[in-house]
Amino acid sequence: MYPLKRNRRLRSKKSLRNLVRETTIHPHDFIVPLFLVEGKNIKEEISSMPNYYRFSLDNVCKEVKQLWDLGVQAVLLFAKVPENLKDNYGTEALNPDGLMQRGIKEIKACVPEITIMTDVALDPYSNFGHDGIVENNEIINDKTNEILSGMALSHAEAGVDVVAPSDMMDGRILSIRKTLEKSGFHNIGIMSYAVKYASNFYGPFRDALDSKPGFGDKQTYQMDFANRFDSVGEAKADIEEGADIIMVKPGISYLDILRDLKDNINSPIAIYQVSGEYSMLKAAAQKGWLDHDKVMFEQLISMKRAGATMIASYFAKDAIKLLS
Repeated sequence: MYPLKRNRRLRSKKSLRNLVRETTIHPHDFIVPLFLVEGKNIKEEISSMPNYYRFSLDNVCKEVKQLWDLGVQAVLLFAKVPENLKDNYGTEALNPDGLMQRGIKEIKACVPEITIMTDVALDPYSNFGHDGIVENNEIINDKTNEILSGMALSHAEAGVDVVAPSDMMDGRILSIRKTLEKSGFHNIGIMSYAVKYASNFYGPFRDALDSKPGFGDKQTYQMDFANRFDSVGEAKADIEEGADIIMVKPGISYLDILRDLKDNINSPIAIYQVSGEYSMLKAAAQKGWLDHDKVMFEQLISMKRAGATMIASYFAKDAIKLLS
């Protein structure tokens, strides 16, 4: 009861506020997405993602070494596939000498301690830009799962630590887990994008990989952003099928979903602060409308506070440099 209880007492100076702070950010919290591209000596900025780059394999090692020195524990790899290698069945995704597979080996050789995660989905490899096989303008679920399982196996054979299926096909986690177990890869983790919404925040990412859908959208397989309660069911189903980590995507607009999962499952939870979230803040900061660093930290803290175990973020380097 006021004045016996004054809430402002513990806010009176910075050192006292630091003592009672409930949520903090650490370099170990971050997963850093990296975009791979064919070629030599390439570090090209993504036009819709200021200060974020695609790397050729000879340059990606330099980037990963720098991230490791900053304290980052994991990278999440995406491959920008040349147009002439794309088809409806993601054939290039199974190539043991493909860009992704070579990228895994390259990073494993130069920074063996870092955890390598890889995207498992057909859209970067598809001439339709969709996450599954297309037949009669429909995305075919079960045939797609067979290819996703083969893709995950090829990543395991290349040396990946965690595969990250982002496609949202029903039953793909069980299919991938069975394939990995049958082939003796018992310790390969699965980070399932179990709760991935059909969001409008993904545009810059699709620019980065040239993976826009060639027709329609992804609402027949990604979740409706108006819905909340099916997220827990999606996550629990994937855990039962063999997922080790559950991903929520996107980030800042889905903290209610993140909290629901934190309250209802016991697995680690990742959240993806997606490309649109990154680019919006970069653009607003360039205009002088928002303080870049303060808003960035507020967003990251809010994700941790809501229950995230780890955060996939394009801001990781910016944030860590300010932490030191």
